[in-house]
Amino acid sequence: MRKWNGWGDESTDFPANPGIKSFLKQELGDSGALRDASRDEVIATVPPSRLPSHPLVSVDPWLRVLHARGQSLPDWLALRSGRMAPFPDGVAEPATSAEVRDLLAWARAGDVTVIPYGGGTSVAGHINPLAGKRPVLTLSLARMNGLIGLDRESQLATIGAGANGPQVEALLNAEGYTLGHFPQSFELSTLGGWVVTRSSGQQSMRYGRIEQMFAGGRLETLQGTMDIPTFPASSAGPDLREIVLGSEGRIGVLTEVKVRVTRQPECEEFRAFFLPDWLSASTAIRELAQLRLPFSMLRLSNADETRTQLVMAGHGKQIALLDKYLRLRGAGDGRCMMMVGLTGSRATVRFALRELERQLGRYGAVGTGQLLGRKWAANRFRSPYLRESLWQLGYAVDTLETAVDWPRVTPALEAIESALSNGLSDEGERVFPFTHLSHLYSQGSSIYTTYVYRAGKNYEETLARWEKLKKVASEAIVRMGGTISHQHGVGRDHAPYLSAEKGELGMKALTAICRHFDPECHLNPGKLLLDEES
Repeated sequence: MRKWNGWGDESTDFPANPGIKSFLKQELGDSGALRDASRDEVIATVPPSRLPSHPLVSVDPWLRVLHARGQSLPDWLALRSGRMAPFPDGVAEPATSAEVRDLLAWARAGDVTVIPYGGGTSVAGHINPLAGKRPVLTLSLARMNGLIGLDRESQLATIGAGANGPQVEALLNAEGYTLGHFPQSFELSTLGGWVVTRSSGQQSMRYGRIEQMFAGGRLETLQGTMDIPTFPASSAGPDLREIVLGSEGRIGVLTEVKVRVTRQPECEEFRAFFLPDWLSASTAIRELAQLRLPFSMLRLSNADETRTQLVMAGHGKQIALLDKYLRLRGAGDGRCMMMVGLTGSRATVRFALRELERQLGRYGAVGTGQLLGRKWAANRFRSPYLRESLWQLGYAVDTLETAVDWPRVTPALEAIESALSNGLSDEGERVFPFTHLSHLYSQGSSIYTTYVYRAGKNYEETLARWEKLKKVASEAIVRMGGTISHQHGVGRDHAPYLSAEKGELGMKALTAICRHFDPECHLNPGKLLLDEES
């Protein structure tokens, strides 16, 4: 059963070992957990629905609670404190595109705001109702999750937009295929959500980001149905897929998604290497990315993240032995861990591994085989569960990400970490940031930073601290010329910074597209663009 006030499944956790508690106490000071609100307390705050009756719409208070928030840290604090208003006035779970069309027509006629809902994993405020005069309908696509068609010759699959990651892979694996899209939110997030937020999976070097996978589909809009046909390539004007990619529910509801799939690989390995310092590690990983060798993943942790990961691993005696071995090989306190994914035929994996070891040998890398890689793969979707464990110890944790060209990678990383480290200095509070490069390109890299800070004496203070940190980090990203989001979309939280990236004319163009499809702002207002209901 899915947790109502946290991440993931009730039966899964990521307990903090004793070393983590000592580590955080040393870095940040001791802390204590805040009280969580109960389910009954939250239900008592749900107001009566303002929606008229519709056979597909439920106004059940508990269902409205479950669809009121995503998984950003402000959402987390709202869920734990019980202060979640505003709520959607109702939730619909259509099973067909026709039912979606009917609901959109009903909403437009009744002046109802519609929020499309996939897996509820947004970390940027995509699915949160805004306070306004209109009633709000959350439109969940959870029932639209089947395999609609599979063209084996063209390797194209048509899948319901509400299928989550495990459902997508189960549907395709049964036919001998994979999509290969594995974001950290894989277990809960949905295919449609990946498309409309321009998601990136952990093995995008082999399979591509979602924009390389998205071949076409069906979008239900307030102006009618837009069917996007599939072509291997086309020079017939601007690509309509680009209007849907990153649209975040502003122009319509994506109900069917056509994706380019791949045959399941014969072989897959994940291997860990340690390099002596950031300069050698970042240079090595850039050269690996630009050689275009057949890796499925390159991931590089800076020294603080490497240190943190080894603490979180537990197994103190084994880690002590690893530390001694790495120091003997020249990888001491400043060491950085590189995780490499090798996927494909056995011959391809052998070739890639030979070239990998040859290239990394020039930079003093120390290979540790597949053991750490296997452990990473086994736990690759468990990291979000750590927020619960740290919260119980009294610490709040959040992440942010960007992407820049190679000359700015290290300066931007340092600027972001510095902004976070000093972000609460006026309160005498420390912040502990650590970073990895998770998606590599010939042109540049993503930068993914996690930061931990002590919870305040109450929820209001804890949220105010997050607001400070989000602001200074976002300003640092903009100042360093980074995108405000590499893989999490814009939503509400990143919208204030979008104009720095798109420019005045670009913002006018985006606004014009949204107004064409939705002139009265019925579809997810206030997300992507800082607009409200008309």
